[in-house]
Amino acid sequence: MKGRIVNVILSGGSGTRLWPLSRESKPKQFIQMFNDLSLFQHTVNRNKGLVDDFLLVTNSLQINQAKSQLDDISVDISKIIIEPIGRNTAPAIALAALSLDKDDIMIVTPSDHMIDDLELYNRSIEKSLELAEQDFLVTFGIKPTNPNTGFGYIESDGENVLSFREKPDSKTAKDFLNEGNFNWNSGIFCFKASTFLNELKKYNQLMFEACLIAIKSISKEGELNKELMLKIPSDSIDYAVLEKSEKIKTISSKFYWTDLGTFDAIIDYKIKSNKVDGLVKTTSDTYGFIEGKKLYTNKTDLIVVDTEDSIIILDRNHSNEVKELYSHMKIVNPELK
Repeated sequence: MKGRIVNVILSGGSGTRLWPLSRESKPKQFIQMFNDLSLFQHTVNRNKGLVDDFLLVTNSLQINQAKSQLDDISVDISKIIIEPIGRNTAPAIALAALSLDKDDIMIVTPSDHMIDDLELYNRSIEKSLELAEQDFLVTFGIKPTNPNTGFGYIESDGENVLSFREKPDSKTAKDFLNEGNFNWNSGIFCFKASTFLNELKKYNQLMFEACLIAIKSISKEGELNKELMLKIPSDSIDYAVLEKSEKIKTISSKFYWTDLGTFDAIIDYKIKSNKVDGLVKTTSDTYGFIEGKKLYTNKTDLIVVDTEDSIIILDRNHSNEVKELYSHMKIVNPELK
């Protein structure tokens, strides 16, 4: 008997590369700057017509924001796992799988990515469900549009995965693009709960058993015991399972996908989609994330981010350097985290 299709939404990151818009108290997935909806809300809306149920894996700092934003779009998620401490993606997915029936198919998605071309996305999901029914672990590779050094890559031959590659340097990324059989690793996965757990047990039994013990501690509200969580080894799904498993398939997808991990990525997306709410552009190609103010400058190719308590100025196309500002801020003004 076939199981249900469940969208497992992972919502635990703090989005430090988008500080000061993104804070520990309100990370990037909850910022409502995409047609007045957040990335979290877009994720739910995108998948609600494709699945039978949702399962949210989050933490105690984010659960109230998640529930509030779900109310705003009239969606109820009753299945929730609240991690008192993050242990990376492999344990989060394992805990979700242990909470489901063995034949349930999990579509695992981050909560903070943006996807357009939904017809292509839906077709990719349909294909992934077929492969998941055959007991494969399915990854979604995105056809690269540029030699991006900020993503991991999947080398493939059709649906067969040849290798997973870490974030490359600029030359290697250009080589990947030229070779034509390398895709960005989107962080979206599809598989049966039992298939994933069997592979995890095979390749990382310690993690499997620690998750099995931790899930038994779950409270009525969905909260897990912190001491038991600390006993779970921290690792990504790529390292813990995917790079070792012989049951991997990949779908090469052409829908528009971005992790919106930098201010540059947000600007590029808003320009491409003509959804420029919350974005100010000057005549000198300087962009500002500014509410209720005008921006004037004769300096070119800058990004200005203005919030209630902080202003930062970055060079366009170098906005990932905000991490250096964030590291400095944590020392001198930790209250701004």
